Amino acid sequence: MGLEEKAGNLGFVTTTLETVVNWGRTNAMWPLTFGLACCAIEMMGAQSSNYDLSRFGMEINRPSPRQADLLIVSGRLSRKMAPVVRRLYDQMSDPKWVIAMGDCASCGGVFNNYAIVQGVDEIIPVDVYVAGCPPRPEALIDGIMRLHAKVMQEKIGGKPHTHDEQIVVEHTDTGLIQVT
Repeated sequence: MGLEEKAGNLGFVTTTLETVVNWGRTNAMWPLTFGLACCAIEMMGAQSSNYDLSRFGMEINRPSPRQADLLIVSGRLSRKMAPVVRRLYDQMSDPKWVIAMGDCASCGGVFNNYAIVQGVDEIIPVDVYVAGCPPRPEALIDGIMRLHAKVMQEKIGGKPHTHDEQIVVEHTDTGLIQVT
């Protein structure tokens, strides 16, 4: 259904303010990438011309947390780096979202020892978990698209953004599946 059908004979479209604001948020997410290990290579691969994240409004990675509204944490998080991640998250303006990319960022991965945080959600709230070791660029893009769908359902004004519903994206041989 095209815009012409929605507009009708009068030539205008009615919608809600929330829909317009959330549409703008999903199509202009500015990511702050925090690559800590192997998954950072796949995150960079997702930004290459083969996958082209700019189609989803994520053309430029932000150099400053004050300019970003999406934090992508990829790789294992050491206890020494945990305060840095928390500080970056606190410096981001609201509303802000977090993607934990890879098994290490989601649950500690194969590193079950005293020096590694067993999931970035121990430090900051996470909206989407992208599973895999490392996850393919397609899985990250699927996680971003699921985050976009979540953002489109949010209410604006009054209550700030909450991280109450978490989404897990798994990559299998048959394709991408969602586990909530």
